[in-house]
Amino acid sequence: MSYLDNIRTFVRVYELGSMSAAGRDLRISPAVTSARIAQLEAHLGVRLFQRTTRSLAPTAQGKAFYAGAAGILDAVEDAEAQVVNITENPKGSLFVAAPLGVGRRLIAPLVSGFLAAYPEVAIRLRLTDRKVDLTTEGLDLAFFLGQPEDSTLQIRKIADVGRILCASPAYIARMGNPASGDALLAQGHECLNLRFPGATEFQWLLRTADGPKRFRVTGRYESDDGDVLTDWALAGCGIAMKPVFEVAEHIKAGRLVAVATQTPPEPIQMACLYAHRRRQDPKARLFMDYMIARITDAVRDT
Repeated sequence: MSYLDNIRTFVRVYELGSMSAAGRDLRISPAVTSARIAQLEAHLGVRLFQRTTRSLAPTAQGKAFYAGAAGILDAVEDAEAQVVNITENPKGSLFVAAPLGVGRRLIAPLVSGFLAAYPEVAIRLRLTDRKVDLTTEGLDLAFFLGQPEDSTLQIRKIADVGRILCASPAYIARMGNPASGDALLAQGHECLNLRFPGATEFQWLLRTADGPKRFRVTGRYESDDGDVLTDWALAGCGIAMKPVFEVAEHIKAGRLVAVATQTPPEPIQMACLYAHRRRQDPKARLFMDYMIARITDAVRDT
């Protein structure tokens, strides 16, 4: 193991406060993480961390060493960034997450073009509608819809995405087309709900004459897969709230129809999250730039 690898590992352990979290961030095993810290301590002849079964904290020597170690990595990353910018030849794997609808319809179709432009990069794309944790899951980037909960992450906004309440003609023929969110609740419509872990209730944020208002909706159908909600809506099971770009073809073809048009949903933010590091990975920045330039207009045009 190189001395620089040991320093890099120490810095991530110090910043994340955990051997296991640092290992996941660096994509190395807990055993390797521990071995690198042990080697660095042996080389320096001091203890850098106080360890117990439940906690890990830097010693006075660890705190002093961190400032210099972080400066060393800054200098190395500056040099690496200059080389990357000159050669424009990034290398390595990029781990990316996205919601199912965003990933399938917007991100995945563009990956081949990015890899053609940067042949020494590999994309590992993970699609899920559940909330992801960049550090614990070893992700470089995560596209998402909504507002992030983790304030320690960096966020890059892409666009405000329009949404629509929609149902099939068969459902409307059977249950009627509610004019507003109030009518939707009063008439007891079946609402198709996207379930996130830990969610205790479903609320739809709709635009009313008095401003944005939250409507507590209920229904027998719920799933953690947004595409399942679309399938249920197409099958006449109820009303779904969907990003417009996900159902635009169905709306155009008449398979789905807008409902409660007097109180349409508020737009939702689409953005990209990445870990706060001293310097962003050049290939991550290139991937974000590439994707954002191509999907912004597509999202806004729907």
